[in-house]
Amino acid sequence: MGTFSEYGETKLLGHITGQASYTAPTTYLALVTTVPTSTTTAGSSLAEATYTGYARLATASGWGAPTLAAPSTIFNSTALTFAACTSGSNVITGFALCDASTVGAGNVLMWASCASTTISTTQTPPTFATNAIEVTLS
Repeated sequence: MGTFSEYGETKLLGHITGQASYTAPTTYLALVTTVPTSTTTAGSSLAEATYTGYARLATASGWGAPTLAAPSTIFNSTALTFAACTSGSNVITGFALCDASTVGAGNVLMWASCASTTISTTQTPPTFATNAIEVTLS
């Protein structure tokens, strides 16, 4: 289950209370080798994957509708597959949802840990199966 960064929380709260306008950005999934914390707010502070072929993955069309329930949740509605590793390797321990496509840029909106997974040229491309990512507001 995902956790919002302090940046994401601030933008959401300011928007829903009418204190600040916030335009929903195009979102990108980043793979990380060190799990972020709520104070990890800048994309430049993420320990992102460095294997050859890695790039953040656009997720705009990859989400289902939020549920009208308690708690309200949203899941990825399609499999989210990154480019294959062509050289090098990384141990992935988490992911972050960012508002920029460039590695090391933008803001972290939310993050979560995942099962530690080694990415190398002998593995299939990193993939989050349908409904594997859950974001909850309670």
